[in-house]
Amino acid sequence: MGNILYLVAVLLVIFWALGFFVYSIGSLIHILLVIAIIAVLMRIISGRRL
Repeated sequence: MGNILYLVAVLLVIFWALGFFVYSIGSLIHILLVIAIIAVLMRIISGRRL
């Protein structure tokens, strides 16, 4: 389950980067980026390693 969370976070960061350069997705992608960062931070804080 943790690997899926990490994969989703990485995908959201990639989509954010694409949306940042394309400007077609709008501000929704920034909300997704925040969710991805929170997911990664929660994984790091919980002490689990890859």
